[in-house]
Amino acid sequence: MATLYVQNVPDDVYDALRNQAQERGRSIAAEVISILKNTVPTPDELRLRRDLFRRVERLQARRPLRTGSWSSSEDLLREDRSR
Repeated sequence: MATLYVQNVPDDVYDALRNQAQERGRSIAAEVISILKNTVPTPDELRLRRDLFRRVERLQARRPLRTGSWSSSEDLLREDRSR
């Protein structure tokens, strides 16, 4: 496992990190590792995101199941209020 050293961390950021780690019952190092794991995507995560994006694009490109005119939301609200 690699070791990471960070210098010149602003005092307010360090204080916030220390407080967050303390609230979660972790060391500062464990909190930094947790933050990095949750925010820095691995190559596998990036691949999964690309695959998901492609699936969403394919779904958006599909033709709608129904065609025809649709009532506006304004018309639907008026109809509902008139009942």
